Amino acid sequence: MRPFSRRRYHRPSDALRDMWRVGREWRRLRTLMRGEAIDAAFRERLMLAVTEVNGCRYCSYAHARAALKAGLSEDDIAAVARGEAAGSPPDQAVALVYARHWAEADAKPDPEARQRVLETYGETKTGAIELTLRMIRVGNLLGNTWDYLLYRVSGGRVGDTRPAGPTA
Repeated sequence: MRPFSRRRYHRPSDALRDMWRVGREWRRLRTLMRGEAIDAAFRERLMLAVTEVNGCRYCSYAHARAALKAGLSEDDIAAVARGEAAGSPPDQAVALVYARHWAEADAKPDPEARQRVLETYGETKTGAIELTLRMIRVGNLLGNTWDYLLYRVSGGRVGDTRPAGPTA
């Protein structure tokens, strides 16, 4: 059985910590989801960028549908899913690059990268961006953890959807 290829929670305490961080921000979360902090299209672009890094098949599907409802074209969604910020509105490019970095750095971004986001968007909008990133991280890693359990129980036949690489 080849190793499971996607990011996931390794300990229940890690999942609980991330869920607690999102849950304690319920007021800001409500504002975020109403589109008051950042609009729905921007939020969905951020979520797709993080999902592309983490590889959650459930979130990829759900947020592609949500992005369509938020007004993104199929080409826009495909570009973000490929890790490209070029087709997005110019004022969102810094946040989209940061979202990828944030996800790749396992939610521990480089302070200089975070400073650039703060300088570009200010404290309030940066907080909304980071709450969006944390929220999708929880969803991604929970989905991938579920797939890992399926993968383990099935002896590697179910759960990890990446194509098989060459065998040596």
